[in-house]
Amino acid sequence: MKILIINPYGVGDVLFTTPVINNLRMAYPQASIAYLANRRTGDFLKFNSDIARVFVYERDEFVGNYPKYFELFNTIKEQKFDMVFDFSLNSSFGFLSAACGIKKRVGFDYRKRGRFLTDRITLSGFEEKHIVEYYLDLLRLMGIPVKAKQMQLHVPAEDIQWAQRWLKGHKVDLTKPLIAVLPGGGASWGKAAGNKRWAAPKYADLIDKIVENFDAAIILMGDSKEEELCREVLSLAHFPLHFAVGETTLLGLAALLMRCQGVIVNDGGPLHVAEAVGTRTVSIFGPVDPQVYGPYPSSGHTVVQKGLPCQPCYRRFRMANCSHISCLGELSVEEVYRKVQNIL
Repeated sequence: MKILIINPYGVGDVLFTTPVINNLRMAYPQASIAYLANRRTGDFLKFNSDIARVFVYERDEFVGNYPKYFELFNTIKEQKFDMVFDFSLNSSFGFLSAACGIKKRVGFDYRKRGRFLTDRITLSGFEEKHIVEYYLDLLRLMGIPVKAKQMQLHVPAEDIQWAQRWLKGHKVDLTKPLIAVLPGGGASWGKAAGNKRWAAPKYADLIDKIVENFDAAIILMGDSKEEELCREVLSLAHFPLHFAVGETTLLGLAALLMRCQGVIVNDGGPLHVAEAVGTRTVSIFGPVDPQVYGPYPSSGHTVVQKGLPCQPCYRRFRMANCSHISCLGELSVEEVYRKVQNIL
């Protein structure tokens, strides 16, 4: 059995497929499982022992580049896959799979984009249950037992050693509670990412309360594109902080999060990285539904929401026309701090 998984999206979305990989491995111990992903997620999938090969699809590199597309097509066709699980919600990948001769093509029929699939679940959007459960439904559709639901992220020894060196080099006092704070939230929403972010001054005030009451060591983390935001938090906080923004690879971030007692983060990929490595989280949700996109499983994790009647307003892959984002603007430092106390 040779199985291909397709998911060209962000870190969190790919981590949501790791229970699928785990269950496929249990159902087919001798199978060869490959994955088509973007470059950033492909970097950490290469260290998953259940994945035999990673095909990299970076959309911007393929648009109009027909030689590169045909090279990928021929490479996949040569593998003679028996089955593909397509999480792209995109007819282009369904067509690619069919053209490559993959007989069993399993996925979601979203807005009639699943016409090239042989086995499909009709989908209007992810609602009322977690995306992981939606993904596992594709296994159930094919009669494959679902025995595991925990997300997994394999962190190599060299990244764990790097994290140890980083902590030592920055003179982090490991006798104190170590808390990671990520004021950003990943790149999945692009220019609209601000709609998911709690305000920088509130993050600074929250950090001050944590340090003042628990004498914790705080590491500010985030992508290099979030440096300006994180430096604003750094400048507003009244206690010294450790600054790791833009200094980590994705696996380096995971290795540092493994050393933390807790993580405070907005909705986004870093939240799910922390979950996957087993670190407790306090996550701040505004327009997005945590029942669908939040921690999974929820045990050991805390979600903070304002609980306005209009929440969530991000539905069926669309953000409502909201100019005020009161769900985040009205969420107080004290409300979040009370949740943080649970992990300290």
